[in-house]
Amino acid sequence: MNNCISWVGSAQTFIDEPSVVQYKHINLGRLGGNSNTVKNKNEDGCLIWWSLEQNWEFIMLLDAHSSDDSAKLITHYIMEARFDFLRILELPVQQSFQLIKEKLLHIFNSNTFLTDCKNIKGESSCLIVLRKEKYIWWFSVGDCLLYYFHPDLIRLGQFQLNQRQFFEWIGQMNTFNQEVPCYSTGVRELRKGENHIFLCTDGLIECPHAPFAHPERIFNLFSESAQQDTEIILSMLETLQSKEVKDSTTIISWKVLNSKNVSMPSDELN
Repeated sequence: MNNCISWVGSAQTFIDEPSVVQYKHINLGRLGGNSNTVKNKNEDGCLIWWSLEQNWEFIMLLDAHSSDDSAKLITHYIMEARFDFLRILELPVQQSFQLIKEKLLHIFNSNTFLTDCKNIKGESSCLIVLRKEKYIWWFSVGDCLLYYFHPDLIRLGQFQLNQRQFFEWIGQMNTFNQEVPCYSTGVRELRKGENHIFLCTDGLIECPHAPFAHPERIFNLFSESAQQDTEIILSMLETLQSKEVKDSTTIISWKVLNSKNVSMPSDELN
């Protein structure tokens, strides 16, 4: 499959090596932490699919612990079903979101997946984001972060779509083994103009001295700088390294221009 990026931390750790790569309009930043903090492995992972022709991105971000076995396993199952996902993504947007959710739940609730999860070491937070046309949908287990920056929302103090949830994972300890699985999903309409979607693992906000703990700081970096987005992300990762962050950090960032009309209060329509 073209337009597909798949990575787990054991394949390339990026320890002491801040890295940013641009795939078309999508930026992927990675830092495996610092070796002088006794960090010797990276347990993050990601999957990036996109279609410029069909106007969508499908992104998965993973933050595992104990090992990256769970990141590998989740990625394997999603990749095995990629043609099913691609067929769903060809459908009208209102069908795509519902069927994507049904497909994910079918995978995560399947007996084969649950059995495989019991036989691995560790577990992972998992954030899946689908942007299609002027809408964004997400599925979140655990504590990866999904920020969404647009001036209309920034003025009202809104920066984030999902909420970090602790004690939720997929893997050896698995929310889908519970009587009622715990996860979050949501759908939002993108605002008119430029929309900035920004995903990250928690290494970004748990850095010593918390340079990026508040999302407004991240928004300001992009809105006030004349640098390219790749340069800004690299600078962020270099800041983490200089402050001797222990945890791995993975960032996925891209911008979408929406020219369609959007929802507004009725008293502002005229």
